[in-house]
Amino acid sequence: MPPYTSPLAEALAPDLLQRFDRYVRIDTQSTRDRTQSPSTSGQLTLATLLAQELTEIGLADAAVDANGYVTATLPAGGGGDAETVIGLISHVDTSPDAPGAGVVPVVHRDYDGTTISLPKNGTLLDPVTEPHLASKTGHDIITASGDTLLGADDKAGVAEIMAAVAHLQAHPELPRPTIRICFTPDEEIGEGATLFDVAAFGARCAYTMDGSSLGEIQDETFSALEATITVTGVDVHPGFATGILVNAARVAARIVAALPQDRLTPETTEGREGFIHIYELQGDAGTAKVRAILRDFDDALLAGHAELLRTTVQAVVDSTPGASFTMDMVEQYPNMRAHLEPFPEVVEHAIAALRREGLTPLREPIRGGTDGSRLSAMGLPTPNIFTGGHAYHSVREWASLQDMAAAAATIVHLAAEWAGPAS
Repeated sequence: MPPYTSPLAEALAPDLLQRFDRYVRIDTQSTRDRTQSPSTSGQLTLATLLAQELTEIGLADAAVDANGYVTATLPAGGGGDAETVIGLISHVDTSPDAPGAGVVPVVHRDYDGTTISLPKNGTLLDPVTEPHLASKTGHDIITASGDTLLGADDKAGVAEIMAAVAHLQAHPELPRPTIRICFTPDEEIGEGATLFDVAAFGARCAYTMDGSSLGEIQDETFSALEATITVTGVDVHPGFATGILVNAARVAARIVAALPQDRLTPETTEGREGFIHIYELQGDAGTAKVRAILRDFDDALLAGHAELLRTTVQAVVDSTPGASFTMDMVEQYPNMRAHLEPFPEVVEHAIAALRREGLTPLREPIRGGTDGSRLSAMGLPTPNIFTGGHAYHSVREWASLQDMAAAAATIVHLAAEWAGPAS
């Protein structure tokens, strides 16, 4: 049985695929501890290309600013209210968690429901371990080659916005309000909204195209902290270390081992459960560094996770004479829910757009965050919409072309929902 697709989604799919294929081949992997915006030059390469393509589509004000943000305006049309301004946002960077250079996308047409073998490194996509894949029989599945991530997070969103905007510009009879577009840098390292100028953007609300499963509309995210723990020991030649050496690497390893192993970790939690995730451990006998992210939907529980981490570090270091530590805790983004609740129409219009596309809205919290988390707190209500990608931040990342096309079609319907002055 062929996958469901609407006439609009089917019309958008060829242009969408061409754009996606073009964008994912550009290495835009961001890097932590950035010293400039964007953190990597590849992001600026894609940003420049997107501004050029927006200009070619006919958006006269398309530009890239000094910090790597692409902005443009699609004027109202089809009788839509020009005074109503909404935004569409996606990020150009990809995660530093998996190799991101040299992406070669592969399209697996008319997927037959079995394990997909990728060309490199023996990488497999097994529907048993990728449950969303099991439901995509008949879809055109896009993957990388097995040795890099694909970049669907979030170049699927970028391509969907571009394809939808091109379609709207080519069909001036279609109703739409004024639409502002922005492609942000460095979202994957928590910096996508840092230099975003909400006032200059000038929208009453926005939507990030940065979700996953077909039909998702998300108006709640984790609240997020990042912790960096630096352990200092006493280094000395190991041949003369008796009674002197205090090995910082061993102390750091003991800290990680002392944290809960059967709870409060990403692999042992689900739904609304939070966690402490150690994502980096490095160092030597003299100095070692532990990096962790802390997540929860409840701010009080998140504060408890932070206190557990701090007391665990303190206890381990106190039991090791000669060792010392510092711990820096940084707020990455807040749960967007409280900032969206005063503006129910923003989510309601998205739900209506999904239904126009023939989709069942899937409203659930994100076990993660988007640029919209911080933007909502900054005064720009910004829920998140699906893109059709899965297995993000890994060499097994994949996307369904049909689901991506449905996301692009949803943008066109969203424009129609906001077209009227009563919106």
